[in-house]
Amino acid sequence: MPPLRLTAASLVEWIRRDATGRARYLFGIAGPPGSGKSTIALTLAHELRAPIAPMDGFHLPNRTLEERGLRGVKGAPETFAAHEFADAVRRLRAATEDVLIPEFDRRVDAPRPDRIRLHASDTIIIVEGNYLLLDRDPWSTLRDCLDAVGYVDIDPEVRIARLIARHVQFGKTPEAAATFVRESDERNTEIIEAARHRSDLFIEASP
Repeated sequence: MPPLRLTAASLVEWIRRDATGRARYLFGIAGPPGSGKSTIALTLAHELRAPIAPMDGFHLPNRTLEERGLRGVKGAPETFAAHEFADAVRRLRAATEDVLIPEFDRRVDAPRPDRIRLHASDTIIIVEGNYLLLDRDPWSTLRDCLDAVGYVDIDPEVRIARLIARHVQFGKTPEAAATFVRESDERNTEIIEAARHRSDLFIEASP
């Protein structure tokens, strides 16, 4: 049977049906940088009246990355506080308490602690991030905490153009942006795409 493929609009009704009868439902959105995960998450959040728990807030601070020699590969799995993110998702799964998580501020390129509150009363939560399907510790623990995960499928040329434009918007020259995409984002994309088979469905991104 071919894998299920849905648009963001049809995914809303799919989640509603899949979440029926569950006290807490966690839907994950995975995919490579520039695929449109955040935009899809916002659409789902609006239509389902559900909060978003983004992985981006768990970026390690730039100073830490510099100390570890990782600033040039920011966005790679080892540049996130992965254990803290996995712990937060486990607490969301338990649904016994409010959970505070950090938010990533792109304007200053840094995480802001405790900016997002997920309430114990939230019935549906959208968990968004590149490495939700990664099959290595501690990322591999996430899959069992999520009720379903959709992988965002998009034309590579569109995705790369979006990435370069994003990096330019936040201060890089076009040349530096293209280099970072080639040497960092695309390497991470290879890691992310290798795990796409672990998703429950594919989400068709808008061009």
